[in-house]
Amino acid sequence: MGKLFGTDGARGVAGKDLTPELAMQIGRGAAAVLAGKTQHRPRFIIGKDTRVSGDMLESALAAGLCSVGADVELLGVVPTPAVAYLVRLYGADAGVVISASHNPVEFNGIKLFGGEGYKLPDEVEEEIERHVFNNGADLTLATGTAIGRVSRRDSAVADYVDFLAQAIGAQLSGVRVAIDCANGASSVTARLLFERLGAECHFIGDEPDGGNINLGCGSTHLDKLAKYVVDNGLDCGVAFDGDADRCLAVDEKGAEIDGDKIIAILATGMKQAGTLEQDTAVVTVMSNMGFMEYMREHGMKTAITAVGDRYVLEEMRDKGYSIGGEQSGHIILLDHATTGDGQLTAGMLLRTLAEKHCKMSELNGLYTRFPQVMVNVKATPEEKARYKEDEYIAGFIESQQQSLMGLGRVLVRVSGTEPLIRVMVEGRDETAIAASAKRIAVKIDERIR
Repeated sequence: MGKLFGTDGARGVAGKDLTPELAMQIGRGAAAVLAGKTQHRPRFIIGKDTRVSGDMLESALAAGLCSVGADVELLGVVPTPAVAYLVRLYGADAGVVISASHNPVEFNGIKLFGGEGYKLPDEVEEEIERHVFNNGADLTLATGTAIGRVSRRDSAVADYVDFLAQAIGAQLSGVRVAIDCANGASSVTARLLFERLGAECHFIGDEPDGGNINLGCGSTHLDKLAKYVVDNGLDCGVAFDGDADRCLAVDEKGAEIDGDKIIAILATGMKQAGTLEQDTAVVTVMSNMGFMEYMREHGMKTAITAVGDRYVLEEMRDKGYSIGGEQSGHIILLDHATTGDGQLTAGMLLRTLAEKHCKMSELNGLYTRFPQVMVNVKATPEEKARYKEDEYIAGFIESQQQSLMGLGRVLVRVSGTEPLIRVMVEGRDETAIAASAKRIAVKIDERIR
């Protein structure tokens, strides 16, 4: 993995880390690499979420792409999975998403999809990085009619909603649901989709103003949604993140339904329908031990990957699995989509609820989660490197694992998208795992400063 692209694209504080100059260089590098691979004038589509910095970065990206001869179609505000779908529908060579997903408004990011709708492989991103770090010195800028053109595609939202409605393929009449759009990209699509499917919809977090994306709402802040569902006597609630590639939910009692639970619910239905390929779901090392136990007890298997949807997707494509995802709600339904899609996931979950004629709390009660404690340690790139090289920390973490005596597990990892080292401890004794997580976090903090 290069220095620019992390596990989910290039990301940083807009205007500081992710500057217009950098966006332009990424555009130039991407166009040059794709032009070399396609042997024709490449065509890019660009979508963005609702952050105020989106317009600035979109303009810079488009300028960089056009400057080396690529044509650009601007989709406006659309979810990340819309770009992954529309790049195929429109026959474009690549798609670009300007979004920092679940992060606060000051952050933004650039992620790239190839013409088949999948995120670019590491080696292609590294080619683009080489052009960026070389300041484009090895690129030839276009002149005259060779300069790329910019146009707008006004049908993007409608085309994407049509696809989702067809993929979900259900009538949700009778389902009363609250939908939290995180003041993000799903604000332009969710109402069109879920009202079309016949659900009684109550929307919150659907009034973006450029600065309120993910602010006290969406999949990272479920309290407001849970209260709304309970106060209004609704069947459930679903919440997306800023770019709508994740979905979490709450039942009618306000209890959280995380990504593990959603995968378990959908995988169970798929197994019963005979559509769960190899009776297997792909999850990451973060998935709960209760989930693993449930899958085993119900005749299903799990394939385990490193944290990151790209690793889940790689395993799914390599082995032919049909469902996979992360506890955070990033769920991939590969029979329908090439990346995680929050609204597709929500639609399938609501479809299951409608077909089962039960309460959402019954679906949520498939299994009991093992207690899991997460503590984040703030860390710069240099401090992350020191953590990885510190053998004393590795030994201390191992000692904490041993202290759980087989009744839990410890997982410490460096975040690929945020300036954090994440400490997770899981087990049956919540007091013991909370104490262990705190000890590890304090020790890491002491050693890396």
